[in-house]
This record gives sequence, C-alpha cells and structure tokens, in this order.
Amino acid sequence: MTTQGRMTTQAAGLAGKVALVTGGASGIGAGIARVLAAAGARVAIGDLDGTAATIMAGGLGAIDVLVNNAGISSVAPFLDISDQDWERLMAVNLRGVFVVTQRVLPAMLQRHSGRIINISSMAGKEGLRHLAHYCASKFGVIGLTQSLAKEVAAHNVTVNAVCPGVVRTPLWDHPDTGILRQLDGESGWQAFVSGIPLGRPQTAEDIGYACAYLASDAAANITGEALNVSGGQQVH
Repeated sequence: MTTQGRMTTQAAGLAGKVALVTGGASGIGAGIARVLAAAGARVAIGDLDGTAATIMAGGLGAIDVLVNNAGISSVAPFLDISDQDWERLMAVNLRGVFVVTQRVLPAMLQRHSGRIINISSMAGKEGLRHLAHYCASKFGVIGLTQSLAKEVAAHNVTVNAVCPGVVRTPLWDHPDTGILRQLDGESGWQAFVSGIPLGRPQTAEDIGYACAYLASDAAANITGEALNVSGGQQVH
C-alpha cells in the first residue's frame, strides 16, 4: 500500500479531534501533522513564535491530542559538551515537554479524556557515543512519560512515548549541530542505515502512523509505553 493509501485508510480515525504538534513545521513533526490531519484531526502546529505563545496564554482551546515533538540535537565528545549546550538541549528536549504538557493537561483532566504522546528517540533507550547530552534529555522524556502515565491514568488520559530510529531530518544534516558532522557525512549515514533489519531509514510519516495509533481509540488501554519505530534496529 502506498503512503497516500495508508493515510486514506485512516481518514476517519481521529475525526473531530483537535491535535497540537510542537515542532510541527518541518521534519518529523511535519510528518506527524500530515498523518494526524489525514486521520481526520484538526491539527495545530506549534512553533516558538506562534502556537506556543498562544498555549501559554490559554487561548488555543480544547486539545484532545498533544504531541510533544519539538527537539534539537548536538554532537560532541563528553568532555567538550559546554554548559550552554547541555542547558540548551535540556531546555528544548525535556523542559519543553514539561512546560507544554503542564499547560495542556488540566483541560484533559477536567474533560476526563486525552492523549499525550512524547517524541523521544532510540537514543532515549540506549546511550550513543558523542551524544551524552542528547541521550540524557531523551531518556528523561521516557522517565517523564512513565511517571505521568501512572499519575493521570485514573482520569482516562494516556501518556506514551514514540522512539524514532533513523529519520533524515535537520537533526542529522545541520552544518553546525547535525549528527552527521561527527560521523563522516554520507558514509556515516549509510553505516546507520545498513544496521536497520528492515533495510531502510524511517520516514517522518512512519512516526506519524505510530502517533495516530496511540491517539486513537484502538490504543485506549495503552499507557506508559515507549514505542520503537526503528525498523528493528532497536528491539527493547
């Protein structure tokens, strides 16, 4: 089945739902937004200058599905990680999840309904060299997910994480902070791809399909999970 076909088959799965995707203007976030929209949701895309400011003011309205996707990366040997780099990754990758969720969650609790999906990484389950600060932030996302899931389960709010594998986005390609900067460029990319049992890198839409499932009624009894979407590269 083609990508468009898969999206079409989901067309009514989230009909009438309102979803917010942070970091949804490009990369994985844009793929998530496209899939959720194809599944019938009304999707708001968060960014630093637009929707995020509206959330802080409480003006976005009722959100049924929150996808905390906004994230950044940086590559450096451990001893070269500066305080500034550490704080920057923690602020976006971990504190961002905390802040946005705190703004959105009260209305979900009041309505006794909601889906929160936090985008972690396969680097949130397994440490990778030269990515200590990134891994720490993404491990933290999974810890937050598990704790909050138990706290709000009685209110019919589920909290899950999705752990993408290898998706070609600016997190890999950025000339100053991208992962490939320390991994021999294209040869490093091919080395990563060659280790994927299903034989291809993941797409942004692959991550979107996982989010659409976790946001749907079909996943109503799933909470506190960290779902790998890595083509078999990570299986725990």
